[in-house]
Amino acid sequence: MVRSLRFAIISDPHIALPHTIVHTPHRFHLVEVSIPAMEQILRSLETQPLDFLLLPGDLTQHGERENHEWLVHRLKQLPFPAFVVPGNHDIITRDGDEHRIGLTDFPQIYGDLGYVRDRPYYHQELLPGMHLIGLNSIAFDETGQQLFSGFVDAEQLDWLSATLERLRGDWVMVTIHHNVLEHLPGQSRHPMGRRYITQNRDELIRRLRQGNVNLLLTGHLHVQDIAQEGNLWEVTTGSLVSYPHPYRLLTLTPQPLGQWQLAVESQRVQAVPDWPDLQITSRQWMRDRSQQFMMRFLMSPPFNLPPEKAKFYAPDLQDFWADISNGDSRFDYPHFPAEMQPLLQAFGAIDEAGNYQPIDNHAILELGQS
Repeated sequence: MVRSLRFAIISDPHIALPHTIVHTPHRFHLVEVSIPAMEQILRSLETQPLDFLLLPGDLTQHGERENHEWLVHRLKQLPFPAFVVPGNHDIITRDGDEHRIGLTDFPQIYGDLGYVRDRPYYHQELLPGMHLIGLNSIAFDETGQQLFSGFVDAEQLDWLSATLERLRGDWVMVTIHHNVLEHLPGQSRHPMGRRYITQNRDELIRRLRQGNVNLLLTGHLHVQDIAQEGNLWEVTTGSLVSYPHPYRLLTLTPQPLGQWQLAVESQRVQAVPDWPDLQITSRQWMRDRSQQFMMRFLMSPPFNLPPEKAKFYAPDLQDFWADISNGDSRFDYPHFPAEMQPLLQAFGAIDEAGNYQPIDNHAILELGQS
């Protein structure tokens, strides 16, 4: 029988060497902590018996070559393999420029971190009978500009189907930057949510189900959330540089009759030099920048409030996104109009029956057969 597999996830670290940091007044990301937080986590992980580390995209602040090179150098010092996939912050334009990498540069720079050929997707055997597939959801228009949301091209989809057929009977999990399942109500249709999901997710899901894939590992949304659609589970991990600065430890264990069990543990970076109260400071940082974000949210479906009403209610929702990011959230605003309350509650950790289901940070998931 295949043994258990233990691995860690650090998502969306947005690595930024100090002299590359871009200061903008409304960004939620605390990229100032990216390197000290990464170092702290890696020092802890290096003492543990891990099979590998996974980083599902947004590895750098804005695709800077020197930030990519810093991360590659650090990951190659680990006592276990590390695997990455590109995020929308990693390849800003298809061809890059003198300071930022392009699409063809990515698998070359990260050649020892998953990639075995020049294409930006790969298959790695983790243990006999256990595999990881890394997909690329970063796509570009005919002018080389990045598409607004994720997209998996036809050539890659066909490669995925052929690879899954070849591996049929083995356990296969897939990592990709953009979400494939919805982690927020109506995410695939919402004007603010579409940015974080794979455009052609229906076709991707069809291919995954044909290949008996049960587990997806994603990032991009900067929230702690676990979603399920039929027998397909997706674990998305929050950003290292956004509240609550999480990372995950996962253990995949074979069960009788070809079943699998996934134990999910989540940790947080509590403090780094110059940020001794990171959890408190970071939550306040997000709160201070929430007004315009929450106004856009309230003016969008399903609320569709006029600007003056959105401005009135937004201050009461200053912690709304921080609570979603933290995972396992519950929302109750009894002083809001009755028609708004269920719409807000739907963004909490509730199942299809409306029951509270706190599985976003710590969970035991029963997965199906491979």
